[in-house]
Amino acid sequence: MNKNLILDIETLSEQSGKIVSLCLNRPETGNALNGALIAEMHQAFDLIEQTPTRLLILKANGKHFCTGADLNWMKQSRALGKEENHQDARQLARLIQRLDQFPAPTMAVIQGAAFGGALGLISACDIAIASQSATFCLSEVKLGLIPAVISPYVIRAMGVRQARRYFLSAETISAKQALRLNLIHQRCKEQELSSTVKALCDQILQNAPVAMTETKRLINDISHQPIDENLMNLTCERIASIRISPEGQEGLSAFLEKRAPGWREPSADEKPSAEEQHHD
Repeated sequence: MNKNLILDIETLSEQSGKIVSLCLNRPETGNALNGALIAEMHQAFDLIEQTPTRLLILKANGKHFCTGADLNWMKQSRALGKEENHQDARQLARLIQRLDQFPAPTMAVIQGAAFGGALGLISACDIAIASQSATFCLSEVKLGLIPAVISPYVIRAMGVRQARRYFLSAETISAKQALRLNLIHQRCKEQELSSTVKALCDQILQNAPVAMTETKRLINDISHQPIDENLMNLTCERIASIRISPEGQEGLSAFLEKRAPGWREPSADEKPSAEEQHHD
């Protein structure tokens, strides 16, 4: 990988796993997407998928999160045939799918502009936090194109009715509107973005890693399914399995024994006093 993407893997502890940060680092282009950046992100995922990860953060360096497709990349696409364009698009489609299906929690941190393909990356993340001044746009129809590759994820986030407006109008969406449209979960002042993200990261890291992975799988498996006997059996099977798992047993034991579970550090009120330690 070169400097189009910064990959940072922070070890929490030997038992706790790692926080992984992917930072788009093409600030001079507004972190626009091109073939090289997408290829680097695939390389990063190849490495990350071999790493016990507790949390994956997608962010960007500079004024903007991502201004969409790079102009030079779009120029090159004009010279490609249909099959070559198909293969080119598939690299982005596969990248968004890898982000969407990542087993650990994922979080997008957005500032400035998030246009075009950026909306696919954001919608594929579990959580999206944006600064109040962030702007969003599904701008493809302005260029005679369509938001095809990102559409499954964006429509899932905002719903068909809203997609019919914003895919067709290509109007700019404010952070306030993006919150209403479910494109983001929270907006905050730009100077508070880092602290807001840190607080949420700290909250997530309190939770059991396998349980979070299984929760993501559960959401994916039951979404839009009829609530019938088959679905009830599936959900009962999932909770029965997790209750008898090592992590489930540890979590219940820790709760009953009023101690921190093995996947996190105890808080101040959970730590034994010096007198209790001496008594032991």
